[in-house]
Parts: sequence; C-alpha cells; structure tokens
Amino acid sequence: MKLLLLLNEGPYGSEKAYNAFRIAHQIQKDHTQIDLRIFLLEDAVNCALDRQVTPDGYYNIGRMVRFSLGRGAAVKLCGSCMDARGLHPDLLIPSIQRGSMEELAQWIAECEKVLNF
Repeated sequence: MKLLLLLNEGPYGSEKAYNAFRIAHQIQKDHTQIDLRIFLLEDAVNCALDRQVTPDGYYNIGRMVRFSLGRGAAVKLCGSCMDARGLHPDLLIPSIQRGSMEELAQWIAECEKVLNF
C-alpha cells in the first residue's frame, strides 16, 4: 500500500507536524510494507531545514524528518512554497527533494490513502 502524508503547518507553531511524524514513525516501525511519502506545503517546508536546534527535552522535527528518510520515506517540498519563503535547497536536509504540484497530484493519484495535517 502507498500512503501519503500532507503537512501544511510549520514545525513548531503547533504540534501537527510533530504528530504527523510520530504517526510516520509508528507506521514505518509496524508496517514496513507501506510505501510512505511525505509532501510538505506552506509553512511545513520549514520542517526540512537542516541543523535545527531545539532546547533539551523538546522534540526536534529535523531529527524526525531524518529518521523517516532513513527508514525509506520519500520527502518532497512544494517548490513555490519554498520560493515564497526564500528557502534555498542548500539549507535543506540532504535527500529531500523539491517537488511540484504535478508531482503532488501524481502521488495523490498513486496512493491508496492520503492524510492531511
């Protein structure tokens, strides 16, 4: 099965991104046969910033993104959302790809389930 997680909110303004990646990790742990894809839109593109520093004891979305990538998830960012925020590819966690609405539409068509955060 193919599963797509769509994230719209930034990494630390609410806990939506945190909970999306918690779900992603649980799926990757318990259901390794699932092809997990994650597409970051709007302020969620900031989840892909490399070198995030958070206080001790606080979750770090950058580490959570890296964990999902390490377990085989594909992660793409909305290119226009990146441009609107001045987010240069050099600032991103390696292996994350710039995406497009065409690619997102393709992923939606290919995936049996889509969860929106």
